[in-house]
Amino acid sequence: MFSVIFPGQGSQIVGMGKEFFDKFDLVKDLFKEADAVLNFSLSKVILDGPKNDLDLTINTQPAIFLISYSIFNVVTKEFKIDLNKAKYFAGHSLGEYSALSSAGYLNFSDTLKLLRARGDAMQNAVPKGEGGMLAVLGSNITQIEKILEENKNDFIVQIANDNSDGQIVLSGKNNDLDKLISILKSNSIKNIKLPVSAPFHCGLMSSATEIMKKEFEKVSLINGSNILISNVTADEISDKDKLKELLIDQIENKVRWRESVNKMVNEGVNHFIEVGPGKVLSGLVKRINRNVKISTINQESDIKDLKI
Repeated sequence: MFSVIFPGQGSQIVGMGKEFFDKFDLVKDLFKEADAVLNFSLSKVILDGPKNDLDLTINTQPAIFLISYSIFNVVTKEFKIDLNKAKYFAGHSLGEYSALSSAGYLNFSDTLKLLRARGDAMQNAVPKGEGGMLAVLGSNITQIEKILEENKNDFIVQIANDNSDGQIVLSGKNNDLDKLISILKSNSIKNIKLPVSAPFHCGLMSSATEIMKKEFEKVSLINGSNILISNVTADEISDKDKLKELLIDQIENKVRWRESVNKMVNEGVNHFIEVGPGKVLSGLVKRINRNVKISTINQESDIKDLKI
């Protein structure tokens, strides 16, 4: 039994998807449509860069979705491998939009517009340089929650991503993160400041939430047949109205990826197929459960080797 999973921000590289773009008209058509929908050449940013432009959140989010969705369609339409037989679809943060669109809940052009707006809103929710994110390694969520609770009167930092055992990402204002870093060091807990320009998945994103509420009023979700695992609840969801609510809630809430993977495994999933650029989620799944099979699909040879 398998699940299809889609990566989030951080997996982007200039030139991603070029092999598929060069070989398949289906992908060329999707790139062309994306450029038309967004009214600028996202395809040029993806294929040619520069990296600084691709790394802008407003570009990164629709770009990663475009690559993930293109690869999904190559697998299902060109190679006739039925990924819709998956027990679940799931994605990490913006990857949840890739999952929704690939599973048929959200059409391609609406997904692009939503992610362009989401990237812009999240990027501009906090003045540049004011907020950031911190990866904590080798600890567990109970220990980190205890530290945050004990120091809640001194600083406000929130868990943004519960990625795996031993990898937790925190968000907050930089001066608050610096206070936390001192405490982590005194407890010999390894941490790394991440090269991001905004503190995603925390209360500082409240203005982005309000913007996305309005953006979602412009689109309609479709009744899909696949079951998704929500970032917010780490549980099954297929109701289109509830999905819309959870996508809005997701902006300020932590991504419960570790729990999501455990949920899928507990429901019988023993094979995870990561569709999209990079191998970030494959690495996280491996940390969460070493007994499951993992396939990463980001080049044509990966598809030829895929067995489901």
